[in-house]
Amino acid sequence: MKHLSKVLFTSSLLSVLAVAGCNKKSDAPAEQQQQPGAVRTLKVGVNPVPHGEILRVAAPLAERDGVRIEVIEFTDYVQPNIALADKQLDANYFQHVPYLERFSADRQLSLASVGAVHLEPLGVYSTKHTAIAALPEGAKVTIPADPTNGGRALRLLEQQGLLQLREGVGASGTLKDVVGNPKKLDLREIDAEQQPRTLQDVDAAIINGNYFLEAKKNLQLDAKTLAQESAQGNPYANILVVRKGDEGRPEIKTLLKALQSTEVRRYIESTYGGAVIPAF
Repeated sequence: MKHLSKVLFTSSLLSVLAVAGCNKKSDAPAEQQQQPGAVRTLKVGVNPVPHGEILRVAAPLAERDGVRIEVIEFTDYVQPNIALADKQLDANYFQHVPYLERFSADRQLSLASVGAVHLEPLGVYSTKHTAIAALPEGAKVTIPADPTNGGRALRLLEQQGLLQLREGVGASGTLKDVVGNPKKLDLREIDAEQQPRTLQDVDAAIINGNYFLEAKKNLQLDAKTLAQESAQGNPYANILVVRKGDEGRPEIKTLLKALQSTEVRRYIESTYGGAVIPAF
């Protein structure tokens, strides 16, 4: 019995030491506990400016939590959603909810927003005029050709007193809904990505913030901001989007946390001079 008691005591002591060893190991930093290959990769589609820039600020934060971000750039508003639906991407970050809802309905896609990151106020820009009141009669003005942003542009012109839209259409209005045009503005729809390149050929253009920022950077575009959307109560915040059913993936939650971090907020506020505003 004494011999058996000694064996049991020794076994118990080894068990205690083993548990103590496990507890000691769990105190190590998380990155040291990860097994080789534990880092997961997300392919995320973006427009280059500002989405790609913002995502590259968030990427190191996500990687610290075990999620590596592969940034894939697109220069249009169509392919990022198609690529996401076709599982070529894990997520995309370039659009707002009204655009996502309309595009998904038109294309019968099953996509969902998981959270807002920033707002790009739509602006009226010109290389020829310095004030909205200076636009002459018959001025040529371009608006984005896509339905959501086109209606948004018309509403901005209405808010500036340049147009009157049919009552009740709000931001879903089209050129057919213009019922008052006192300056007889020559309104032209054009692909959003082409608007900055044609700005010098018209009197003004209502341009999406990301395309204007990119053109200002790459084309040395010298233009004045004549008017800008208010950020207050604005539904057009840019969002992180995934396929429906992927909203709860841990990797996606990690990415959203990084995009909505204090570091990203500070970057947006210090970089874009109000042309991009945090939406979280």
